[in-house]
Amino acid sequence: MTDSAIVLAEGESHFPPGIHSFDFADWFSGLTGTALAHMFTTITLGVWLTVAILIVFFLWAYRKPQIVPTKKQWLAESAYGFIRNTVAIDLMGKKDGVKFAPYLATLFLFIVLMNFWAVVPGIQISPNAHIAFPAMLAILSWIIYVWVGIKQHGLVKWLKITVVPPGAPLFIYPLLIPIEILQNIILRPVTLALRLFANMFAGHLILLVFILGGFEMLNSSNFFVQGLSIFSFGMGIAMTLFELIVILLQAYVFTLLTGMYIQGSLAEEH
Repeated sequence: MTDSAIVLAEGESHFPPGIHSFDFADWFSGLTGTALAHMFTTITLGVWLTVAILIVFFLWAYRKPQIVPTKKQWLAESAYGFIRNTVAIDLMGKKDGVKFAPYLATLFLFIVLMNFWAVVPGIQISPNAHIAFPAMLAILSWIIYVWVGIKQHGLVKWLKITVVPPGAPLFIYPLLIPIEILQNIILRPVTLALRLFANMFAGHLILLVFILGGFEMLNSSNFFVQGLSIFSFGMGIAMTLFELIVILLQAYVFTLLTGMYIQGSLAEEH
């Protein structure tokens, strides 16, 4: 039996990872009480850090705004302006786009930072890899989508625009209307949440497999298996770089789809 197998048999290893991988209780209990410590996990830590970083950064950037922006002010304005121009105004026009730009920009930056924890050593998991957080973001976007449509058109007209396909013959309405209800009202928050969750959860698992697999192979008594650990670590680095692209892409897609849904609620017909 190899040394690593003996350790596994004795129950002294954290491989394969279990629920303890997400728990900061042992580290946090040294600073606070044990009961309070168990309320915090790696995921909740990432969420609170994300909120704190965004609040502190924008307060710091706009503490003394100037006509000719400083570097920090330029960075904050660029982050906001990117979503305002490429999503809000492009989809909804200047009048309506400017109204929703603050929400869309906040949503984008919040998701980017939440996703970024997936590649930070010591945390290495995005809170969006837990279905609860993408679900809440999707529900919030869905509430805005419904509220905007009802406010713009009234409940009856908005439902007619949303679930009655224009130009379709009357005899096909019994088939098309349930499909439109399912697609435009029920499934939109579900697909928003699942897309973000699935991509971040899959990325976390892939990095976990290559990095922890590399350590396990490195601890093997077989020289050939130890050599394969180099390949595993190399793939872990490559997938981390790929994950950086996914982090930005998924945040942008979530924000873009939210903007498209809001624009659809504002439009006179689909």
